[in-house]
Amino acid sequence: MSAEVPTDTPEKPPPRPRVSNRRQMLLFAALTLILSIATVWGARTWLRNSETLIFAVGDATSVEARFAGKLAAVLKNNSSKLRLKIVPNADSAKALAQFDRRQADLAVLRTDAKIPPRARALAILEHDLLLLISPGGKKIKSLAELKKKKIAIMADGDHNAAFVRSILEIPDGSDAASRIQMAPAYSTFDKLFAAGGYGAVIAIAHASKIVKDKSYEQYAKRDAFTVNAIDESKALARRNPSISEETLATGTLSSTPPIPADDLATVGLQWLLVAQSRMSAPTAGDLARTIYENKAELALENGFASRIEPADTDKDAFIVAHQGAAEYINDDTKSFIDRYSDLAYLAVAALSIIGSIFAGLYTKVTRVAPEKAGELATAILDIGERIEHATSMDALDALQDELETVLRGAVIGLRDGTISTDGLETFKLGYEFVRDEIGMRRESLKRHAGHDDYVVIVKTAHSA
Repeated sequence: MSAEVPTDTPEKPPPRPRVSNRRQMLLFAALTLILSIATVWGARTWLRNSETLIFAVGDATSVEARFAGKLAAVLKNNSSKLRLKIVPNADSAKALAQFDRRQADLAVLRTDAKIPPRARALAILEHDLLLLISPGGKKIKSLAELKKKKIAIMADGDHNAAFVRSILEIPDGSDAASRIQMAPAYSTFDKLFAAGGYGAVIAIAHASKIVKDKSYEQYAKRDAFTVNAIDESKALARRNPSISEETLATGTLSSTPPIPADDLATVGLQWLLVAQSRMSAPTAGDLARTIYENKAELALENGFASRIEPADTDKDAFIVAHQGAAEYINDDTKSFIDRYSDLAYLAVAALSIIGSIFAGLYTKVTRVAPEKAGELATAILDIGERIEHATSMDALDALQDELETVLRGAVIGLRDGTISTDGLETFKLGYEFVRDEIGMRRESLKRHAGHDDYVVIVKTAHSA
């Protein structure tokens, strides 16, 4: 009975770990998503980044100060990127002086004021109408006739007397100028037209205030006054561009009886919201859009700014409209692409370069570099070196299984990208060489079976 000689089956080396890129690919996708969100958020923040505009106004009770407060609230409630910093002054003249020194971005002015050369109109907030009133049924037929009369001016502010003198072309210090006086506070037509009193009253007030003043209707019922047309309104507007032609519609002052009985020509002044010429067109356009779309919220309790109108966009306007406001008014606002087309081209080029850099970083940092197919030839040759030490069929089968495992791993790696095709031919040659060597060793063991005293072929049955 021959003794069974144990054979030394070569120890099977641990399988080479297959590196998978699935986790790294998920990380790559997550980082790309985060980068995209950060980019969008950053762009939105940049585009919506708030811009503070300085609004110069008169004292806190002035109409421009109250309008500025309304506008600031509207901008905030509409989530606009624009914010207002309201800077009060002693009076409107000082506010305009601050604007003229470029220490403010916005201001409100009446067109008879000293106009800063860099002022550009955004909107017409209000009209001041001039009412030429005479006592009872007496009419004033012309401005020449008016110059001969003693005139009381019912208006807020002494500057209105200077405005009337300029309309009538009466020089300061003349006898005619001395006959133009501001009416005492809380004056009534009865007192002003009393015997030895004034021959005419010129009332200058906001159009929105005039239509709400019920006192005109009370006086009209007593035939206490007559409203006169200013037939020279066109000539006055031509001579003085700050003056606008106005029409006093039928029944404006009183509906019963209707006063005036027919539309009357007169003159007036405009209240404008102005901006610095250096203000960017997008900023001015956004501001104009907010104003025109929120008129109801901007009207004051006394009616000021209750009928906001677009600025005059004609090039020969007394105060030229700001380019941004004109684009919005004329529906010629540039789209985002038109406005930032040049910047967009630069941004695309920059993002392309940055994207390439990030892709390279992701590849180097997060992605496992694929193993070269040629490097697997080392494992195959290591199997080949152990063939001559295999003295049994089981040992050869183990080597055969190990070789097939290397081949299977190479095929899977080529499929999922963990193994590159670099050196694939070397791998194929190595595989075929070792496979053939195993076959030749197997034939050699079969030939020497039973003839070699030192070689005992043992075939272990594998259980199913």
